[in-house]
Formats: sequence, structure tokens, C-alpha cells
Amino acid sequence: MKIKTVKRIELINITDHVHDHVKKSGVQQGICAVSTRHTTTAIIVNENEKGLRADILALLDRLVPENAGYAHDRIDENAHAHLRSVLLGSSETLHVDNSKLVLGTWQSIFLAELDGPRTRTVDITVISR
Repeated sequence: MKIKTVKRIELINITDHVHDHVKKSGVQQGICAVSTRHTTTAIIVNENEKGLRADILALLDRLVPENAGYAHDRIDENAHAHLRSVLLGSSETLHVDNSKLVLGTWQSIFLAELDGPRTRTVDITVISR
């Protein structure tokens, strides 16, 4: 799946896309792996609440600030995006039950754009049990 991001740093809710992919797969019971191919993005599962989304981005900024003298910045000045991706991770694996993605009441799946805007690729693989 291709996603065009619009901001330098943002969380994009991709839950509906993943749900659709699971439904179209025909898998009744199994797992769904969601991953990103980019070293400056991440896949996370959390609550889709505006304040929390802002808090997540603010936390990343405090933990890994831009322009903090990282060695990689000598190449293209985006070390902070790579390091934030390391903290968040590039994939999530979720259960599929009765052809439905199993998520908690408040859980959503997000692509975290950490060095945009760009066109990003998210891979969704559904495996039957």
C-alpha cells in the first residue's frame, strides 16, 4: 500500500486499510503482519485520540531531538528520524479471527512518518493458521 504523507512528522491512521486487506484475503484464522520498508518511518498500535497523538510526537521530540550532534547528520541531517524509528519499530503483528483483525476497543494502527513528506510503502501480509 502506498501512502503520501503531508507533514514532516505525523501519525497516519491506517487501520481501515489493514481491515480491508484482511477481509479481502479470505483468511479466517491467522495473523496479519504490517510493516514499513523505510528506515525513517514506523508502525505502531495505540489509541487514536488527538491529544495522545500529539503527546507521542512530543515525547519523540524530547527523547530524540533534531540537531543534537548525531554522527549521521553529516550525511543528510535526519539522524533523529532514524533513531525515532528504532525506538518505535518497523512492524506490528496482529491476530485475525473470523476474517476480522483483532484489536482492542481503543487500538488503531498508525504509520509514523518521521522524515516527510514523502510517498511511503506499507506492506500487509495475512497468513492463515
